[in-house]
Amino acid sequence: QLQACGGGLVQAGGSLRLSCATSGLAFSNYAMGWFRQTPGKEREFVSAISWQRGNTKYADSVKGRFTISGDNSKNTVYLQMNSLKPEDTAVYYCAATPSYSGFTSTSILYWGQGTQVTVSS
Repeated sequence: QLQACGGGLVQAGGSLRLSCATSGLAFSNYAMGWFRQTPGKEREFVSAISWQRGNTKYADSVKGRFTISGDNSKNTVYLQMNSLKPEDTAVYYCAATPSYSGFTSTSILYWGQGTQVTVSS
């Protein structure tokens, strides 16, 4: 129900935009966002957006560099990633769950397949 794309290889300082298209979900009833994971580590929160309130939140590590947005007409959420760093290298997963305040990896109802982001130094 969640289809993510947009990953790739980019040099440090570059930009990528991830997209996550949804199907079969009442889009506006869910908070949506992104997590990322590197080998041997737990999946970590990156960003989330609440359609109902228009709120957004970010992990401290990406604040000021990443921007989450969405298009209700396309049922798609985006993650614009600028000023990328090698430490941003990870598999990125889009996610959806009813609770914006409880947007944690253990509360997610729907996961998209991961998309690899690799930032070279």
